[in-house]
Formats: sequence, structure tokens, C-alpha cells
Amino acid sequence: MTRLTVAQAVVRFLAAQWSERDGAEHRLFGGCLGIFGHGNVAGLGQALATSTEDLPYRLSRNEQAMVHTAAAYARAANRMSTLACTTSIGPGATNMITGAAGATINRLPVLLLPGDVFSTRVANPVLQELEDPRSYDVSVNDCFKPVSRFWDRVNRPEQLPSALLAATRVLTDPAETGAVTLALPQDVQAEAWDWPDELFERRVWHVPRHRPERAAVARAAELIRSAARPVIIAGGGVLYSEATDRLREFAETHGIPVAETQAGKGALPHGHPLALGAVGATGTTAANAVVREADLVIGVGTRYSDFTTASHSLFAAGTRFVNLNVTGFDAAKLSGLQLVGDAREGLADLGEALAGWDAGAGHRERAAALIRAWDATVDAAYDQDGSPLPQAAVIGAVNAAAGDDGVVVCAAGSMPGDLHKLWRPSGPGAYHVEYGYSCMGYEIAGGLGVKLAAPEREVFVMVGDGSYLMMAQELVTAVAEGVKLVVVLVDNSGFASIGALSESVGAERLGTSYAYRGTGRYDGGPLPVDLAANAASLGATVLRADTVAGLREALKEARAAATTTVVYVRTDPMSTAPSSEAWWDVPVAEVSTTAAGEQARHVYEAARKEQRRHL
Repeated sequence: MTRLTVAQAVVRFLAAQWSERDGAEHRLFGGCLGIFGHGNVAGLGQALATSTEDLPYRLSRNEQAMVHTAAAYARAANRMSTLACTTSIGPGATNMITGAAGATINRLPVLLLPGDVFSTRVANPVLQELEDPRSYDVSVNDCFKPVSRFWDRVNRPEQLPSALLAATRVLTDPAETGAVTLALPQDVQAEAWDWPDELFERRVWHVPRHRPERAAVARAAELIRSAARPVIIAGGGVLYSEATDRLREFAETHGIPVAETQAGKGALPHGHPLALGAVGATGTTAANAVVREADLVIGVGTRYSDFTTASHSLFAAGTRFVNLNVTGFDAAKLSGLQLVGDAREGLADLGEALAGWDAGAGHRERAAALIRAWDATVDAAYDQDGSPLPQAAVIGAVNAAAGDDGVVVCAAGSMPGDLHKLWRPSGPGAYHVEYGYSCMGYEIAGGLGVKLAAPEREVFVMVGDGSYLMMAQELVTAVAEGVKLVVVLVDNSGFASIGALSESVGAERLGTSYAYRGTGRYDGGPLPVDLAANAASLGATVLRADTVAGLREALKEARAAATTTVVYVRTDPMSTAPSSEAWWDVPVAEVSTTAAGEQARHVYEAARKEQRRHL
């Protein structure tokens, strides 16, 4: 038996956990991020201060940001490793809820350890306690329940072993993973207990590769053989299961072109003859044309978000679906034939069942012609110049600077859509855009997580001024921890994405530009705010660029630098990327007092007629 406090036991347990897949073992927890207050400083704070290097601690500057960092770390590690996050009770805890929602929506494992009120209730109500007249057993941490895949409150030391084991099981289950919350009352954290030594022994969690049912594979193969124009939609599950080589072999063997979701981008590298690129509302015209013509869609590791399906307007009537996914919930979508299993193993089984079958040379040639046309469109977009610069030209310069070893990180605004359709990935791991939750402020925190998980890669964070002002402070964390990032700060004096959307729905760009006098409407000039100077004040080296040539030089200098460098560039808020020729459903007011509003409703009603239920 070993006598430790509950908090010390938590830290020792986490340091002893490993994951394993295909014979490769990884530390399950690469460290712990935290911000301390009265709810965790005497418990987890003391335990981390005296722990070994097996669970390194890093100070974050914002609680939401550190969950983004943990989620990005997990994604970059293909969900084989993650980070733990600890906070005080009250606002420190609730600040993590947005990050928890993002992690769960994106199927990414993160462990949250918020402090909680006294389990003994001896000092209630304590500072930051939410008093609920219906029960003394409620705290703000109950708000984590709907955004957590597992949630528990440890009110007694005896409860800790089962809670830790259950939490770790969920974190390492590819079908169940997401945010996991263990609420730790502050008095319980400091309580000592005699723990069985077995709790702290090295434990390896084997991440399974479940194979689809044989009968389902046979049914899927029969359906595919009957198709004349099949297409694959590759989602994040392809990357997380490390199935990119298997996907390439499958596509080449059977002549099936591949389109990619935001999470799946990079499943095939740019330049592959079957790589259609992005699909859906932010897709390429090549991918969307092939998908519209398809009589069969093979979805691999995708959850079919509204952007992927263009709000259910992209697929033709009568299109059939074969869905290979590790979860039955996602495999059943669009009334698809379900292949529930690991993407890599499922593609192997499906390939064997399709031996000798090919979609035909004509299908390949059609895809190749569409890909060539889209490549020419992107070349033209990348070759633009101007003052201020078009956003597409900035993306082109960053794409060139990233090279084969770079990773682009982004999250919200107009850039994710432009990146999805324009960015040319070198392969898996080169593209990291959080678009399941599209959370403003993710970018710099996410870039930090990617760099911690993959220190050998150059990380290029692209962040708009709107997102930067939401959460810039993790620049301080990057500087303090010696984690080198290249942050491309794109300033268009407002919210370009929502501005364009606002105009399209008749809302007249209300509240989407930085303006004087509190009107909320653009009145001809940006506010006198120097974001580059702000970044410098947070410890980053700052370079400014106002031409494409100057931007390329600044990116070259930033890439060669040893410390975090911000490249500041102003862009034209009215510049647009090439159209995806697809739709996204955002309801428009049925009645309006303006001609623009009435016209927006007419356009909306016409587009909505293309939506289909696949039953």
C-alpha cells in the first residue's frame, strides 16, 4: 500500500498510463496544463509540484485555450496521446466548457480535472460556489455533463480508482472518445488514503482495430460493384486510424476518386491523380462535380457535417451510401449501408472483396480533367496581388513557405473555408483546421498543442483579427515554454466571413466591421488598434508585410527563427476565394422591409429545393 493524497494519486496514475496500437506504445498523457486557484492549488498544484518528469506541468493563460491545446495535441497524435487540464472551481472550471464541447464534437480525447466545492459542505457556501436550492450536490461542474463523454465527481477517496479507470477507458476508445471530466472537490484532493500499489503500475491501454462484420463487407462490395460513378469521401477517421496508405491503395486499385472533409484533408496529398480535394460548401468544383454525379458515395471516417453535405443539397436523388466508421452512430447516417469498424482494416477487407473490379478509365479521366481545371483556378488565386492583399494570395504564400514539413492551423472565420478549398497539403498531418465547432480563439492555442505533439514540424498558425482578439494570450505561453510558432496574423478590420454571410441574408453586415461611435456598421475606417504591437507586447517577434513579395520574405525569416514570430499582414475584407459552387443552409427572414432582404429570401427558397432526405 502507498499513502498519498487523492491529488497525488491522480498525478501518479496519469504518469503511468500508456496507449498502444500496432505495437507502438505512447505515453497517454504528455503532460498537464493548468491554472491554479483555491480549488486546486493545495491539491493538484501541490501534487504536480512534487511529481516526476513523467507528467510535466505547463502554465496556460486561459482555461478555454488550454483545452484547445490539449485537443490539438490529441489530434496531432492521432488520438494516441493527450494532455490533462486542471483548474480551480467557479469561472476557472466553466471557462473550460467551450473547449470541452469542441473536443467532444471533434471526437478528440482530453481529460479535464476541475476543482470543486467541499464534499463535506463544512464551509459552504465557499468562494465561487453556485448555490442551487434544489440540491446541495450541484456545482457549476455539472455543466460539463452534456459536453463530456464521461463525467464523474469523486466525493470519497475510495471512488477514485474506478473513476480513473473508467475515464481512461473512454479516452482510449476510438468510438467513444471525447472530453472526459473528473470533478475533484478541493477537500477531497488534499485527503490522504492508503492506495493499492497496483493502481500506479505501468498500464498499457490497447487501442483496438475492430473489423467490420464479414456479411456487411460482402453487401458493401456488391453495392460498389453495381456502381458506375463511385466516389470516396474521406473524413478525420482516415487520419486518426493512420489509414492514408490503405486509402491510396484502395483508390488506385479500384479507380475511385477521393474527396476530403475538413478533418480528412491531407488523406491524399495534393497532386495525386485521384485527389479531388475539399468537398461540400467549402469544397473544390472538382470534388463537388464528381460528388453530384456520383451514384454511390463511400464515406470513410466522416460524420457528414452540414458543410460536407452542403446542407444535404450536394448528393443526387437516388445516391446510395456505404459508410465505414468506427461508430455505428456515424455509419448509419444518410441511410447508408453500415460498415462499423476501423478505417484501415475496413478498407483492407473491402479491397479483398472487390478484387478485380475497377470503376473504369472514363471515371478516372473525368476526375483528372476536373482536378486540372481546379488547379488552374487555385494558381490564379495564389498569383493575385494588391493593397491590401487578397486573402487567397496570403494563403498561397503560407502554403509555399510551409513546404513538405509544415502544418497549417486555423479554426474560424473566412480562412477555414478558403484553406479547405485552396490549401495544397503535402500529406497527413499537414492540415489542421478545427471546423467541427469552428471556435474563434482556437488558433494560437491549437498551434501550441500541435507543436508540443510534433516538435519536428514547422507550425504555421493562420488567425484573423477577430479570432486573435478573442484569445491571443497563448502567445505568452508559447514564449514562456520556448515553443516556436509562426503566427500569420491576417487583419481585415472585422469579421469577413460573417460579414459576407450577413449581406447574403439581408442583415446589411451589422456588427461585422470595427467601427467608430458604437454604430456597429462600417463607416469608412478601421479603429486605431495596432495588433502587431500587441503581439510584440506579448513577447513575440513581429514582422510586417504589405506585398506578396514582402510576405514571402517575412515568412522565410519567421521559419528560420528560433522563437515564436508573428507575421502581420492587412488584407482586403471584400476579396473572395473562388466559389465552391455549393450551398450552406442559413435561414433567411421570411419578411423584410428591404429589397436586399426580399431577394435574399427568394435565393434561399430556390436553393432549399435542392435539399434531399436520403431514406
